[in-house]
Amino acid sequence: MRNSRRPAWSAAFVAAAVAAGGVVSANAGAEEDRLAELGGKLFSDTRLSEPAGVACASCHDPKHAFLGVNGSRVPAVARGATGALGVRKPPSAMYASFTPPFGFITKLNETTHKREKVPAGGQFRDGRAATLEEQAAGPLLNPAEMNNPSKAAVVAKVLAGPYGDLARATLGITIDNPEAAFARITQAIAAFERADAFHPFSSKFDDVMRGKARFTPLEAEGFGLFKNPRKGNCLACHAGGGPNPSSEPGGSQSHDPKDWLFTDFTYDTLGAPRNAAIPANANPDNYDLGLCRREGLAALAPKGFNIESVCGAFKVPSLRNVALAAPYFHNGSVATLREAVAFYATRDTNPERWYPKGADGPAKKFDDLPEKHRSNANTVEVPYDRRPGQKPRLDDHEIDAITAFLQTLTDTPAR
Repeated sequence: MRNSRRPAWSAAFVAAAVAAGGVVSANAGAEEDRLAELGGKLFSDTRLSEPAGVACASCHDPKHAFLGVNGSRVPAVARGATGALGVRKPPSAMYASFTPPFGFITKLNETTHKREKVPAGGQFRDGRAATLEEQAAGPLLNPAEMNNPSKAAVVAKVLAGPYGDLARATLGITIDNPEAAFARITQAIAAFERADAFHPFSSKFDDVMRGKARFTPLEAEGFGLFKNPRKGNCLACHAGGGPNPSSEPGGSQSHDPKDWLFTDFTYDTLGAPRNAAIPANANPDNYDLGLCRREGLAALAPKGFNIESVCGAFKVPSLRNVALAAPYFHNGSVATLREAVAFYATRDTNPERWYPKGADGPAKKFDDLPEKHRSNANTVEVPYDRRPGQKPRLDDHEIDAITAFLQTLTDTPAR
């Protein structure tokens, strides 16, 4: 749930984000370079699933901005090694190294005008992994993904592989200590995911920031609407321009591309439509409640924090390479980028466009949430502060303009 127009970043949180995004380079040391080299081999090794056939790259394809679903018949969710389908759309691994560990930061509540602690950071859509290392471990052991029965089984496959000698020399591991060996394997994968290929900052937007390119008139208009707090208000969640960006049109903002990650790492209850194509949703009582079901959340939350208030909340993704990320939202319920932008603008003015008709006639808004949690949906911030029959904050031309701007965020190798 979000109630603030602008991120109230703490110095520690910003420092954590910068530290998390460290890169592997010639200056990082030969050992770390070898670790990343091994991580790249592990990342693309289809032997590391049970049965064989699925690698990290199967759902994070380097040729597609590290996105993919492993040939799933449902574009919204990935197919695992056994053919099982997931329940959430895999996020891109690009720019994930900049994500700080999960924690609570201070934000201003627009309704109460008081500062409050809100969740932010962490890997996966619910932040359940604190680091890239923890994230790498998850799919290897998840029955719906790579389906390995144990850490020891993964270690055995690594040591028996064509890079076994490199693994022994680089990781210093043996089968005798699978717990330590598995930790080193995830460390290698994480080292690879911190390499420059995962955050090249090579889009047209980056060239514009560096003064090497210019937006088209439509793209420039879209960027202005993106920043305008009375129009797109996208900076409220997809922050950029430095630790304390100006959200006013034409306001002062950094021109360093690395200050534009297009996420504030927080969580939002967007109220995306239910996706009937996801097999698990054949059960009408099945709901993916996101953050509030994150294991250990209660222990990390500040005193008095209402865990139920974040049921339906998912981490705000970076918009970098978003044009390649279709379908959209955590459940892949919206097919195209333009439709995703239109959803933000018309969700509340024209709910019948996105939600099924209810028994009493009106559209059944937020139908992918139990009724008791539908009040968690963000209805305070622009552009959600509208009602049926009111004029949307964005018209069709403005939706086109923001869509055009978002297409400038595609990195050159991915293009």
